[in-house]
Amino acid sequence: MCQYSSIDGMANDWHLVHLGSRAVGGAGLVMTEATAVSREGRISPSDLGIWSDEHAVALSRITDFIRKQGAVAGVQLAHAGRKASTKVPWEGDGAVTDGGWEPIAPSAVKFADNYPKPCEMTIDDIGKAAILFADAARRSLDAGFQVIEIHMAHGYLLHEFLSPLSNFRNDKYGGPLENRARFPLEVAKRIRAVWPADLPLFVRISATDWTDGGWDIEQSVQLAKWLKEAGVDLIDVSSGGNVAAAKIPAAPGYQTRFSERIRSESGLMTSAVGMITDAHQAEHILVTGQADAVTMARKFLRDPYFPLHAAKTLGDDPQYPKQYLRAKPR
Repeated sequence: MCQYSSIDGMANDWHLVHLGSRAVGGAGLVMTEATAVSREGRISPSDLGIWSDEHAVALSRITDFIRKQGAVAGVQLAHAGRKASTKVPWEGDGAVTDGGWEPIAPSAVKFADNYPKPCEMTIDDIGKAAILFADAARRSLDAGFQVIEIHMAHGYLLHEFLSPLSNFRNDKYGGPLENRARFPLEVAKRIRAVWPADLPLFVRISATDWTDGGWDIEQSVQLAKWLKEAGVDLIDVSSGGNVAAAKIPAAPGYQTRFSERIRSESGLMTSAVGMITDAHQAEHILVTGQADAVTMARKFLRDPYFPLHAAKTLGDDPQYPKQYLRAKPR
């Protein structure tokens, strides 16, 4: 059995993803990036977490501020799986050299040579992990979040179960698609059971591993149908992250076709993400029905005032903070 720590600690990092979504009544949604459901589920030692009540208390101050600004606070619940215990991005790639821990995964296979080897999860471990996600959802509600996004993408734990390139199990959690999807669906159902029916539940997926024999768009469409039955309201459609050597044809809007197909064939709302950096580009995605929402992150790191600029570009009259009214374009 893989080891679980009972030590609680406050996270010292806060990452934001900004998402403009019709799924939350037209309000702007500000979402944390990967927020660990357990200490061992962190990607790096500096990652944000919500595995203790103390985390919920600390985060409530931030969600309260977001709400007072007229926006909606969302949290992305995640477990890093075999990509845990790795360095913060600005210190390089690969395993933590000091103070690391043993990751857990569906199979004891490294993500890459310089990553730590994970412990293969037992059936009991899988059950405990599902409970961790549900507990994190309860704390998210206590903390004042109004949207949850379950992270099933980018080669983290739930994606690892989905993909045959990282899941080599021969029990009920491995093999056929319905088995590989079993644990991610159990997590979604457990969270939906504790998350209020009137609050949105999102899921982020990688629509493809960009590798032959791996996770692909056909399986993603079927997963979307199952997630819809489980009470999920929207799928945030990304790609890649599970195969270190995958060749990803990154270009502006390169993932929107996956969003459009999942939306069309599953009947579930989708959000498009990935190299969407222009107001007209984002508006085109929505108007043409490729997605119901657009998720953006890095653009906001480069330009925190992008919403104001985009609104002006699209002919709207955005509301400026009163301290900035002198700088509002006329």
